[in-house]
Amino acid sequence: MKNKRPYNFNPGPAILPLEVMQKAQEEFLNFNNTGLSIAESSHRGKDFEGVVQQAQEKIKKILNISDEYNILFLQGGASLQFGMIPMNFLNGKNADYVLTGYWAKQAVKEAKLFGQVNIAASSEDKNFSVIPEKFNFSSDAQYVHLTSNETIHGIQWRKFPDTGNVPLIADMSSDIISRRFDMNKFSMIYAGTQKNMGTSGVTLVILRKDLAGKANPNLTTMLKYQTHIEKNSLYNTPCVIGIYLTNLVLDWVLKQGGLDAVEKMNNEKAAILYDYIDSSNFYYGLTEKTDRSKMNVVYQIKDAAAEEKFISEAKASGFIGLKGHRNLGHIRASIYNAMPLQGVKDLVSFMKDFAKKNG
Repeated sequence: MKNKRPYNFNPGPAILPLEVMQKAQEEFLNFNNTGLSIAESSHRGKDFEGVVQQAQEKIKKILNISDEYNILFLQGGASLQFGMIPMNFLNGKNADYVLTGYWAKQAVKEAKLFGQVNIAASSEDKNFSVIPEKFNFSSDAQYVHLTSNETIHGIQWRKFPDTGNVPLIADMSSDIISRRFDMNKFSMIYAGTQKNMGTSGVTLVILRKDLAGKANPNLTTMLKYQTHIEKNSLYNTPCVIGIYLTNLVLDWVLKQGGLDAVEKMNNEKAAILYDYIDSSNFYYGLTEKTDRSKMNVVYQIKDAAAEEKFISEAKASGFIGLKGHRNLGHIRASIYNAMPLQGVKDLVSFMKDFAKKNG
């Protein structure tokens, strides 16, 4: 393989742009001419506060976010948000959840601890291979929650539902900053940064100020959004190096030409891989074409017994992270923003060669 580094198809922590890692390496021992590493810099110092502010401004620019929203960098991953959202906004009442896969189910599980959950739509009866088209929203819902992209089952929303005056909240962990969408539809989005925005340890939360004002004030300090809003994500020691890396990734996105350029490249990568799978008599996809993810391509070999061999030989050839989730199996190629076009082309070439030898 021409590429000296292996192609990283892991679902997360995921591939980072090479130039981001090189930049971090270059200034690791001396960040911003302080003589200190970013890893040992105080989160109370002006240098790191500058990093936070820069990252917030870049996110606003890339996603076209108005001043009606707070941008927070928290910890605990999306998994903490599954519980933190109903703690703050459910208050024993009712919320609508759309069930589209494993991660949506995890969010439902946590929400049920704090109030009533109405499953407004579900595709579980179709093995989560499609996004539901019809919704049974409640008249008294405190919010509607959905998962924009399911990494395990490989489906992704193309068009988000209209929830009227009911706040719409989305877990965008696996497709944040990968495509254009209208932020004004949402009262809140959240995302672990370890797929498209950096490394593990940081959770991006973008929260409308009017929704934040409705949060339950009677919570422990760390689990109140208002705590982190008032302290600009610096109430406690944040993941300093993680936010720093996110800031560098945002620079990289802008350098590519912004969100439109990134989305165009993601569309091209997904088309190359799906077109080959669709044309093959050896591989087949597991999701409906209308809703399949452009971030996580889930597929199978018709002779299931050959999958372990495929994954083993792929790894030996420099394609790592292709083994599907432990709860589902199969093959999964995660082609996030930083996966180069050549990586997808080389994977398809390997797949063709493997099919020829084993078909």
